[in-house]
Amino acid sequence: MTQSPTADKQIRDLTQEECQTLLGQHHLGRVAYLDTAGVMPVILPVNYILLGNDVVFRTDPGSKLRAALHNTPVAYEVDGVDQQLEIGWSVLIRGFVSEVTDQAELDELRRSPLRAWAPGAKAHFLRVSPRQITGKQISIPPLPSNWWG
Repeated sequence: MTQSPTADKQIRDLTQEECQTLLGQHHLGRVAYLDTAGVMPVILPVNYILLGNDVVFRTDPGSKLRAALHNTPVAYEVDGVDQQLEIGWSVLIRGFVSEVTDQAELDELRRSPLRAWAPGAKAHFLRVSPRQITGKQISIPPLPSNWWG
């Protein structure tokens, strides 16, 4: 466990098992990739499910699909806060995005509860295949009672 400069905060690395558990318990994250020019970062929220160790989300034609067609490196991040336990956490996946094309997997995904929140058909399923999964947990210092709204 790494001690932060302030005694009331502690940061610890999450195990791979803890990261997988957190990924399986949540369904909203952010995908980050470079724009089509490969210059500016883009970060977009998408809801997801796990297919094995892969994060899968739905999309329409556009920048995310173009990135998938080129097996682009991406990051996918999921985080959360447990106010009662006074901890926050973050899981970061680094890997590559590609379109799901296997018919058996597509059939499974179409039967799954994965529905895109944004309007549109979202007929394309994209997968983020992890090369690296890391996570952190941090204790939250005492905050004002109205901090969380």
